[in-house]
Amino acid sequence: QVQLVESGGGLVQPGNSLRLSCAISGRTFSFYAMGWFRQAPGKEREFVAAIRWSDGFPYYAHFVAGRSTISRDNAKNTTYLQMNSLKFEDTAVYYCAAGGFQGLGKIDGYDHWGQGTQVTVSS
Repeated sequence: QVQLVESGGGLVQPGNSLRLSCAISGRTFSFYAMGWFRQAPGKEREFVAAIRWSDGFPYYAHFVAGRSTISRDNAKNTTYLQMNSLKFEDTAVYYCAAGGFQGLGKIDGYDHWGQGTQVTVSS
């Protein structure tokens, strides 16, 4: 059994920062990348950021580029998403996923998913 557990979500004011974490546990499996996706009410799940596990190469959606940083800790099988200058439109459930063999930003290529963590940006 593979488990991905997200943490770090919460309520934050616009302009502030938040760091999400995602840890993999369970049986060993191969993955190309870990990614972060989000889903706002009434919208489809969309790609946010991903990191290639072999060398840490990051890839971002345009709407977070420049204000977010994805990183990883190989020893802990954990990925982090630091989000700065948060906006109202960043409000969503954030999911982490492992896989990525079809491309870092392609949602269909991720096989294992966490349960999600709520991020709410509100004043």
